[in-house]
Amino acid sequence: MQDTGSSKQRRALECCTDQDYCNRDLHPTLPPLRTPSYVVGDIHHIALLISVTVCSFILTFIIIFCYFRYKRHELAPRYSLGLHPDETLIPPGESLRDLIEQSQSSGSGSGLPLLVQRTIAKQIQMVTQIGKGRYGEVWMGRWRGEKVAVKVFFTTEEASWFRETEIYQTVLMRHENILGFIAADIKGTGSWTQLYLITDYHENGSLYDYLKCTTLDSRAMLRLAYSSVSGLCHLHTEIFGTQGKPAIAHRDLKSKNILVKRNGACCIADLGLAVKFISDTNEVDIPMNTRVGTKRFMAPEVLDETLNRNHFQSYIMADIYSFGLILWEIARRCVSGGIVEEYQLPYHDHVPNDPSYEDMREVICIKRIRPSFPNRWSSDECLRQMGKLMTECWAHNPASRLTALRIKKTLAKMSESQDIKV
Repeated sequence: MQDTGSSKQRRALECCTDQDYCNRDLHPTLPPLRTPSYVVGDIHHIALLISVTVCSFILTFIIIFCYFRYKRHELAPRYSLGLHPDETLIPPGESLRDLIEQSQSSGSGSGLPLLVQRTIAKQIQMVTQIGKGRYGEVWMGRWRGEKVAVKVFFTTEEASWFRETEIYQTVLMRHENILGFIAADIKGTGSWTQLYLITDYHENGSLYDYLKCTTLDSRAMLRLAYSSVSGLCHLHTEIFGTQGKPAIAHRDLKSKNILVKRNGACCIADLGLAVKFISDTNEVDIPMNTRVGTKRFMAPEVLDETLNRNHFQSYIMADIYSFGLILWEIARRCVSGGIVEEYQLPYHDHVPNDPSYEDMREVICIKRIRPSFPNRWSSDECLRQMGKLMTECWAHNPASRLTALRIKKTLAKMSESQDIKV
């Protein structure tokens, strides 16, 4: 007798021959079932299963580790400028004003020594982000308790950082109506780079921000205008001598690039597109920079591409056109007869919020439109004169525009006639 299904493996035989039907009393018992042995393919499957399980565990651990490392990085300060205290080159108790005054009286007049700049840059505590633009971010920071502004450039804007640093460190560049430069530094490894420009901090922000939330009287209006053109005049003027200063054109003059100080005066900032005039060789030093100016504030000759790039005076006159638009922005916020206009950008009623070259070219070059004056200006002598001044700034023909020095003298005379100290 044998079982069915596994006859080759399990058998039980019993025999009898003593009588008929003797197998009736036989009860054969099968041997115990043996555990089948695995074939080689089964062992491979088990090994694969174990490998997958271990790999999954390791991968899960790596993901969790990376996640917590990322979160820790996110919570940490975005920009680290730490330096060990014993690495400082600046004696305790020295303020920024002290350092700058020492460099002006004993140095070349081109800013703080490089090692001092780098030390300051590495000791700054980043506090809060206060602005962001196409070039990077602006942070409010602290150095030994003093507030400073830290401009952090995107790595793609290295040319702007280099140019602005170079211009700020030009001999005799420092002026009360030019943003005060403190230090510049570049920090990085093979995979990342951080470019810093550290300047004075002005809590009122840009002229654009200031005008949006502030109305002016004649005194405040003239102070903003006069201080702005004083900074522009210093930029445009060449100072001759062994410690001379070249003439500089801004090329991106607008209300967002002018800052308002606590005393109501202005200072000009953002010199990343500036050009210098090298009088010894009669050449224009143009930065290698892919950035262009702001289309809304571009002069007609820039928009229609007729500006002579080899003639420095062309850039000066383009600045004056832009300054005329800034005067218009300021004057609209001056109250007269109890009336004041809400803040608007130039050409707000003719072009979209982000105008194209074609939009601006059609309005400025073809239609030759300029910002309109409110009727109330005609009945206020100060505003009437401001209107005449800006008209002479934004003339279509660059040769007909005023110089920065002429504008400065006119505004000074207007202030004297109204017994206003600017």
